[in-house]
Amino acid sequence: MDEPEVSPSFPSADSLAATPVSGDSRYIKLFVGRGGLRAGWRLLIFLALLVAIFSAATALSRLLHHRPSRLAGAIFTPKVVLIGEASSFALVLLASAIMARFERRKIAGYGLPWHRAFRREFWEGAAVGFAGISALLAAMRAAGVFHLESLALHGAAAVQYAVLWALTFLFVGLFEEFAFRGYALFTVATGIGFWPAALASSLLFGYVHHGNSGETWLGAFNAGFVGLLFCLILRRTGDLWMAIGFHAAWDWGESYFYGVPDSGQLAAGHLFNVSFSGPHWLSGGTVGPEGSWLCTFLLVVLWAIFLVWLRDAKYPNPAAISAQQSQLNTPGIIDRSIPT
Repeated sequence: MDEPEVSPSFPSADSLAATPVSGDSRYIKLFVGRGGLRAGWRLLIFLALLVAIFSAATALSRLLHHRPSRLAGAIFTPKVVLIGEASSFALVLLASAIMARFERRKIAGYGLPWHRAFRREFWEGAAVGFAGISALLAAMRAAGVFHLESLALHGAAAVQYAVLWALTFLFVGLFEEFAFRGYALFTVATGIGFWPAALASSLLFGYVHHGNSGETWLGAFNAGFVGLLFCLILRRTGDLWMAIGFHAAWDWGESYFYGVPDSGQLAAGHLFNVSFSGPHWLSGGTVGPEGSWLCTFLLVVLWAIFLVWLRDAKYPNPAAISAQQSQLNTPGIIDRSIPT
């Protein structure tokens, strides 16, 4: 985490100090900085867009007499989760696309370059994600708290659920990664730096998970910790695709393949029947494996692996940060607040 911050070249402090400041300029500088509209205001606009878009989508769903798919206590099935996550991802993507148009940027600048989808980094992340949940459960088996008992699915049903859950968790990864580490993280990072923004994003990620049924403070902490790991992966790879692959494969292995609770939720249509025993600090209790101290230890190991494996800081892209913004269309106003 000690790599240099990637930032565009801005005017020096001396040139700023030498620039005459009028009363109007002081007022304008509350909203406009050296790179355009300040990060805080852009984030507020984005959040307002999200609220408006999600509210409109909810109203439309009710008008069409569709039940909301992300209800608390809803059955954890591929259909329910897929509809909820895919629609949520689409709405966040729409809000981000509007902001990208507003700022004269591309979605790729927020960590989601479509031309890099499902390339090597995605599959490397998927391999590490599945290996990670497998290693965690192997350690729990060795500790005597996890027991793999029998197959719950056979033949065509096993293949069908494997594919459905794979598609579902792909959208889980897309939605959660882009919602927490897409536009919002990029924008806050332009204001306060990448790692402070990453920490804030990860704290929020953990807090949101605390609302899941059966979740504990340790499970929420581990969720925030893995969120910070995904920020590291984003920082060192330049985009979200490795983190999306990791996220999707971890959840697929946890919920479908091994059939263990994910943040307290047990998936319908899982491959194995399992059971847990022993103290909750080892077994995870109602949370599942993510509520175990063994998961915390695994995340520390994964942090060490990724720090050694991925060396260079590649995100945010300086070209994305310094892209010309169009929040204000009056050249005279911009010229008075951004010395050239």
